[in-house]
Amino acid sequence: MDVLGLAGIGLVAGVVSTVVSLASIVSYPALLAFGLPPLAANVTNTVALLFTGVGAAAGSRPELAGQARLVGRLGLAAGLGGAAGAGLLLVTPPRTFEMVAPVLVAGASLLLLLRPPRPGRVSLGGDSGLGLRAGVFCVAVYTGYFGAAGGIIMFAVLAAALDRPAVGVNAVKNVVSALANAVAAVWFAVLGPVDWAAVGPLAVGFLVGGWLGPAVARRLPGQTLRLAAALCGLAVAVKLGVDAYRGG
Repeated sequence: MDVLGLAGIGLVAGVVSTVVSLASIVSYPALLAFGLPPLAANVTNTVALLFTGVGAAAGSRPELAGQARLVGRLGLAAGLGGAAGAGLLLVTPPRTFEMVAPVLVAGASLLLLLRPPRPGRVSLGGDSGLGLRAGVFCVAVYTGYFGAAGGIIMFAVLAAALDRPAVGVNAVKNVVSALANAVAAVWFAVLGPVDWAAVGPLAVGFLVGGWLGPAVARRLPGQTLRLAAALCGLAVAVKLGVDAYRGG
């Protein structure tokens, strides 16, 4: 039953990850409920999330067509950021980031609610701007360190710079976030307290959910994806804030 439960949670979280960027909000509390300590749940979740990225890349091939160079540039920044974030998690207490996380998630969600930039008038320097890569790096540090709703923050940064429909931005976000997770996962696999028995079934669910998610996102009206991510993000920010500040 534990195996089936974890696989089912992974399936739901994989779909949620690729549609509204909230996989960890589903899977992390579930791992705690299965009895994993917080640090073990965090690193186990990050390792299993690798498979959401694989599934999302396979399911997003139409949106990713012709974007290999962009994904490559942003992927390098994301990988470096993921490595830095994972290193921080392994050598420092997570309390500081737990306190800052609600503010980051709320700010990113509010950014998504703003009117998207007009074609040809993007911010952060556009597709090849240094500002975009710096933003991706910073979000990837957060993803590697703490990660809850990191996809929402990544979506907000990409949406502020890329002159693409929301579903196209979402596809790039899925791959770039997966690269940040992948590098962090390598660190955790070698040095972190990963529960490998939980990784297997959770990863299967993530893989299938990640593959199904882009098809769901593709059927949503243009601004629905942006609005759904923003509203979910604000709800998550409130929840993270209550948990962090009440305990502080």
